[in-house]
Amino acid sequence: MTEHPFLVRVAGPTADQLDWPFYEPGHSEVRSWADDWCAAYPEIDHRDVDAACRSLVRSMGQTPLLQLVNPYDPLGYSIRSIALIRERLAYHSGLADFAFAMQGLGLGPLVDRGSDAQKLRWGSRVARGEAIAAFALTEPETGSDAASLRMAARQVGDEWVLTGEKTYISNGTIADFFTVFARTGGEGHAGLSCFLVPAGTPGLSVAERIEVIAPHPLARLRFDGVRAELVGDPGEGFAIAMRTLNRFRVSVGAAALGFARRALAEALSFTSQRRLAPASLADNAVTQGNLAEMATMIDASALLIARAAWEQDAERYARQRRTAAMAKLHATESAQKVIDLAVQLHGGFGVTKGAKVEELYREIRALRIYEGASEVQRQIIARDLLKEQRG
Repeated sequence: MTEHPFLVRVAGPTADQLDWPFYEPGHSEVRSWADDWCAAYPEIDHRDVDAACRSLVRSMGQTPLLQLVNPYDPLGYSIRSIALIRERLAYHSGLADFAFAMQGLGLGPLVDRGSDAQKLRWGSRVARGEAIAAFALTEPETGSDAASLRMAARQVGDEWVLTGEKTYISNGTIADFFTVFARTGGEGHAGLSCFLVPAGTPGLSVAERIEVIAPHPLARLRFDGVRAELVGDPGEGFAIAMRTLNRFRVSVGAAALGFARRALAEALSFTSQRRLAPASLADNAVTQGNLAEMATMIDASALLIARAAWEQDAERYARQRRTAAMAKLHATESAQKVIDLAVQLHGGFGVTKGAKVEELYREIRALRIYEGASEVQRQIIARDLLKEQRG
């Protein structure tokens, strides 16, 4: 994407949250991996997102980044590490963040309950960027209501056969394997199980490529008598899906934080150079008020994300569901506001194709929906508060 000639390339984020007590010395090295990768992969061609995502995964596989989602990770699995990486990648490119995050989400069920053979087959390939993963949960008629999934899984001898459809599946057009959730029993949560399906399995097809405002490799998938491997035990599917999503929910907020930091950096750069006689746009009191509001929302999000990620790593289970919901809710909603203010400060340049803030405006919107919409996060927080109040 070509930037508007008025705009200048901006430096990376300067706020160093690693000084906060939620982080440990080793996290600075993790963040430096992401910074080094971003510096070495400066331009991303968005004209062919499938090819771009494949290239991004291969490139990340040549660094330690994808080892953090490997089930045999020698570096130590850490929600804080994943959040830091997503923040930095999102600052650089929404598509880079997407490529990294989907590797972790798609592999997550195998990390959680996969057999040694399943982990050995796919874990190291994901870490080396040699295989692309996909997480197939959402269905056309049920949306995010996982308990109401309809895809059927029936046992035929020692094998399982899947029939049905999945939709809005990230990496659906390019994945090498899918972790898929289907119904093996009765109604509700207890009837769901998790399966592993390699791409190219007979009966699996892309029924529709889904185009969205920020291009990503999304698809509707059709399963017509697809043979699949069970992951974990029958009836564990809902728990596996929720644990995987919970691990990555905080990092969705971290990606939003990266977008917001970039929007603020772009706004600071633009307003400092844009002339508004007799001084710059940055010297205007209204502009300064907006910049201050943006910076405050960003720091509040960063603190909520750091706390939630630390609680998950420390296995402080009593509050982590609420704090994760707060982090995702505040970070995504605030990032939307920060980016909107950045577009406003850019004036006509802000809605011009090629302007970074225009790209950010399209990228941020989906984060308020996927992995639990903002309305769902508010319900989680409120119900937890009421449960606590009622004893």
